[in-house]
Amino acid sequence: MAQRYPLFLDLTTKRVLIVGGGKVATRRIPRLLDSGADVLLVAPTATEKMRSYVDAGQVRWLSRRYETGDVVGAMLVLACTDDLEVNSAVALDAQTHGIWCARADVAAESAAWVPAVGTIDSVTVAVGTGGDPHRARDLRDQALVALRHGELHARPRRGGGEVALVGGGPGDPDLITLRGYRALLEADVVITDRLGPTSLLASLADDVEIVDVGKTPRGPGVSQDEINALLIDRAKAGKRVVRLKGGDPFIFGRGGEEVQACVAAGIVVRVVPGVSSATSAPLLAGIPLTHRGLNQHFVVASGHVPPGDPRSSVDWRVIAASGGTVVLMMAVENRAAIAEELIAGGLAPNTPVAVIQDASTKTQTITFCDLLDLGDQEVLPPAVIVIGDVVAIANNSKEK
Repeated sequence: MAQRYPLFLDLTTKRVLIVGGGKVATRRIPRLLDSGADVLLVAPTATEKMRSYVDAGQVRWLSRRYETGDVVGAMLVLACTDDLEVNSAVALDAQTHGIWCARADVAAESAAWVPAVGTIDSVTVAVGTGGDPHRARDLRDQALVALRHGELHARPRRGGGEVALVGGGPGDPDLITLRGYRALLEADVVITDRLGPTSLLASLADDVEIVDVGKTPRGPGVSQDEINALLIDRAKAGKRVVRLKGGDPFIFGRGGEEVQACVAAGIVVRVVPGVSSATSAPLLAGIPLTHRGLNQHFVVASGHVPPGDPRSSVDWRVIAASGGTVVLMMAVENRAAIAEELIAGGLAPNTPVAVIQDASTKTQTITFCDLLDLGDQEVLPPAVIVIGDVVAIANNSKEK
């Protein structure tokens, strides 16, 4: 038998006839709908799932057996009944009218084959194995796993720049999302912060431009306007730009500002969420931010400016009276003043506190103290501070 010729079809608004309403036919529907096909079903009965597509107006259904001539007007025919004679008749009818027909029963007698298909981001994997569907599915799944994990990748070589705003997680490279990692592997330029999984940059191709715009605490750094200009400049040059940020880019990461700047400049921008240090650091320290019988909510606040500073919009006394766990980000320098304000707002001086430094990394340390003593602890950024009765759960477990 000659080799089959692989082909991707544009089925937008094109009629696809499916004969048979069983499980095999039902499995074909989602990808046909994704392709924009006009799907017509001919079958006396249909699965419950197939009926849901019909009820939603996504599939038209002729509730009867196949009749000669039903193929007319279709661009593609799928013969999916469990009756060999019916499938043969459908295939012969399609051949007579010069229409491609894929049979679900006898591959050797089918003019066309439906491959095992899967998609990761913009990459579609279609596998054909000479009519062995089980082998095709196995190979497809292996390819998808390799693509998903970044073991198999190729940087796109198409024109048109874009920006991907990627949340890198709290620091451990294993905690970046798979989508974020794949975005890194496809990048021509990476504009990175000091925090986040920067060790991953060593695995990128030598020709990937790495721009470090990370700021050290109270030290010099690249301004936000300069970072925005870098993103726009590289994207307008046709580059695929990844803006790699620690944690989640929309939680105290100025990600919103960067998206606004790109959109205003006409740049295509997409956001890849990251694991936030606000929730992952307490988890890694064994602290549940909510716990039955203790509290039902938590508050995340930035402490980069002290209480009373005109730049601060945080009402610390309201937070103190809320009864929830308090998570402080960027609060190392102002921790004493914040503790004092929380106590003034009603939080008990002996409220348990945990200070988690370098969360998720090999240098992670956890310090426990009372709220009154928070300012006396030796703390270096980056650190997440957790205040509330839930801290005692982790502290007690450490003591045991």
